[in-house]
Amino acid sequence: MDVNWTSRTNMSMLTDFYELTMGKGYLDQDLVDRIAYFDLFFRQVPEQGGYAIMAGVEQIVDYLKNLHFTDEDIAFLRSTSSFDERFLTYLSRFSFSCDVWAIPEGTPVFPGEPLVKVRGPIIQAQMIETMLLVTINHQSLIATKTARIVRSAKGRAVMEFGARRAQGYDASVLGARAAYIAGAAGTSCTICGQQFGIPLSGTMAHSWVQLFDTEFDAFKAYALSYPKKTILLIDTYNVLKSGLPNAIRVAHEVLEPLGERLLGIRIDSGDLTYLTQEARKILDEAGLTDCKITASNALDEYLIRDLILQGACIDSFGVGERLITSRAEPVFGGVYKLCAIEKDGEIVPKMKISENVGKVTTPCSKDVFRFYDKKTGKAMADLITIFGEEINEEEPYELFDPLQTWKRKVISHYFVRKLLVPIFVGGKCVYENPSIEEMRAYCATEVESLWESVKRFENPQTYYVDLSDKLWNVRNGILHEHKSV
Repeated sequence: MDVNWTSRTNMSMLTDFYELTMGKGYLDQDLVDRIAYFDLFFRQVPEQGGYAIMAGVEQIVDYLKNLHFTDEDIAFLRSTSSFDERFLTYLSRFSFSCDVWAIPEGTPVFPGEPLVKVRGPIIQAQMIETMLLVTINHQSLIATKTARIVRSAKGRAVMEFGARRAQGYDASVLGARAAYIAGAAGTSCTICGQQFGIPLSGTMAHSWVQLFDTEFDAFKAYALSYPKKTILLIDTYNVLKSGLPNAIRVAHEVLEPLGERLLGIRIDSGDLTYLTQEARKILDEAGLTDCKITASNALDEYLIRDLILQGACIDSFGVGERLITSRAEPVFGGVYKLCAIEKDGEIVPKMKISENVGKVTTPCSKDVFRFYDKKTGKAMADLITIFGEEINEEEPYELFDPLQTWKRKVISHYFVRKLLVPIFVGGKCVYENPSIEEMRAYCATEVESLWESVKRFENPQTYYVDLSDKLWNVRNGILHEHKSV
């Protein structure tokens, strides 16, 4: 499905103001054409998890294809009194010409490795920082949370039900998109279904039941409207004494004479383990063994895991606010840092150094490789290299921890895959977005390639992201050089 959600309005002004003030400074200093390299990466997996899920590339493509400044944009910037006519003229003639690489959507990703890499004139590469970050940070956050929730459900369908609790319109739509890529079975967000071709789900609210004189009347009316898709919400008054008996009555008295079956019931409150166990017994005794039970009510991966461990009889889950907001940790923490510039025909590494070890960046234009075990197909480790380095799969390769360098491991019988793929070359898009179904299937396959120990919710096994010898030497050399200053 051809979707251009981001470009429905001009998003070029979605940038922090300092990107523009720096842009004027670059122009004043005749640095506007200085080629710079930036990496977008994150430092920690949310909720101390073992991996994150990359999402948002399609919207980045849409944004960069449509990057321009309108007459209204220029007039507004002029009104701020921060920019001269030379800079405003530059913006009015702006034409994007950067090279961009990205890790495909649905890929499990890890701290420190570039998710997006940009090479181009400093003024352009700097200007797109905010939009890249807000897009990748948000969708990767929701995809990561969804992957955890889907994993906890152990094959039971998880529907995204959070549109009304999301932090804004785009968050509801693009969050549902990210959730679907990461394994959600569908969404309640109608516009998301329209825009992205994602399956929709939704039946009734408690208000429907309350509107009618009796609960039975409400269920009967709904069954007559949707005889082939009847799913009834049974907790408006009393699940076991009222809701379930009325649902069974509708199944026998209304649907079966029409040759139809009651597809399911939904419970949105109460002790879900007890209520679903009792409901399952009663439904089976009534001959409704094929009637499915859906549960909702402020669920997350931990509550779902506990319900399953307690023997709850639940076939699918509706998950809202704790998914669409990633409530437990609602910040992904991606950053966008300069890693190199071109000067006098040479690529000059650049590096941020800090007493906070976690904020020390990795210099150079880079590639990212993933090593897979030939026998099991499992991902073994990721390796960040200087751009242009190659790996001979026919030879053993020694990996080492870039911080604890004595920790080394020689691996063999592997194959590698480059994770970063070209998105734009010279400002022209060279990437064809996969379909949402292709992204979803790819995500499931790639998550399956991770060892179970990496996917634990608590204390997951660390997945190693190492540096090549050449890259480590450059990084270490810059650190030693600054120590001596």
